[in-house]
Amino acid sequence: MRSVHYMLALLVVVLWGVNFIFIDFGLRDWPPLLLVAARFTFVVVPAIFFVRFPRGSFGRILLIGTFMSAGQFGLLYTSMALGLPVGLTSIVIQIQAAFTVIVAALVLHEIPSRRQIIGILIGLVGLAVIGLSLQASVPIVAFLVAVGAALSWATGNVIARGVKPGTNGVQMTVWSALVVPIPMVALSTLIDGPAEVAHALTHPTWGVVASVVYTAGLASLVGYVIWNSLLARFPASQVAPFSLLVPPVGVISAWIVLGDRPSSAELIGGVLLLLGVAVTTGVFKTLARGTRRRRKVVVSQTREEVSAN
Repeated sequence: MRSVHYMLALLVVVLWGVNFIFIDFGLRDWPPLLLVAARFTFVVVPAIFFVRFPRGSFGRILLIGTFMSAGQFGLLYTSMALGLPVGLTSIVIQIQAAFTVIVAALVLHEIPSRRQIIGILIGLVGLAVIGLSLQASVPIVAFLVAVGAALSWATGNVIARGVKPGTNGVQMTVWSALVVPIPMVALSTLIDGPAEVAHALTHPTWGVVASVVYTAGLASLVGYVIWNSLLARFPASQVAPFSLLVPPVGVISAWIVLGDRPSSAELIGGVLLLLGVAVTTGVFKTLARGTRRRRKVVVSQTREEVSAN
C-alpha cells in the first residue's frame, strides 16, 4: 500500500468513527427506529438503480438485511436513544468480532482456535468491566441493547459467509437495505405511536437531515466504496486492522464535540475489549507477518544492490 491508500483507509476510519456523533444528532429529534428507516431509505434510493444485484439467493440477502442492517442498527440506535453514551457505543459494538466466532461455532460447528478463545475471553472481560462500571446516568438496559446489536451484527456476518464469491460490500449494503425501511417505520409507529411518527415526518430538523445525509451518504455508501476498493486491491490483512481505529475515533470525537467523557474504568474495559477483538481477529499475527515480509523484501533488495555493485 502506498501513502495515498493509507490516507484513504484513515479517511474511512474517521467517517465511521464520527458516524456515531451524527446518529446522536438525529436521535435528539426523531424516534430511533424511524431514523434508521430514513437512513436506509437513502441508502437504497437512488443507489439501487446503479448497483447490480449481488450473486446469491434473494432469501439470504433478506436475512443479511434483517440481522446486519435492521437488527444491528435498530438496536444500536435504540441503545443510544436509551442513554448509552456515543463513545461507549462505538466500543461496545465491536464485541461483534468475538460474537461472530461464537455464532459460527454454534451454527456452523466451526471449532475456534486457541488464539480465538483467548481473544474472546479477553473481550468478554472487557465487556463485563464496561457493564459493571457504567455511570449512574446510563441505564443498564441501554448497554444490554447495544450488546444485542453486536450479536445481531455477528449473526449477519455468519449468514453472509454463504454469499457467492464476487459479491462486494456495496452490493450487499444497498440490496440488503431493502428489508429495513418498511418494518422500521411499522415498528416505530407501534412503539412510538402514529402521532409522534407523523409529527416527526412532517417536521424534519436540521439535525435529522444532517444525520441521514451523513450516515447514509458518507458512512454507508462512500465509506464502503473506499473500503471495498482497498480490499479489492490489497490483501485483507493490510486493510482490516484499520477498523480497530474506529472506536478510538468515536471516543475522541464524542469527547471533543459532545463532552462525552468516559470514566477510567470504562476506558480500561474498552481497551480490554478492543485487545480481545485484536487477538480474536489475528491482528497482531497479521502485523507480525507483514513486518517479516517487508524485512525480507528489504533484505532482498539490499542483496541485489550489493550484487549489482
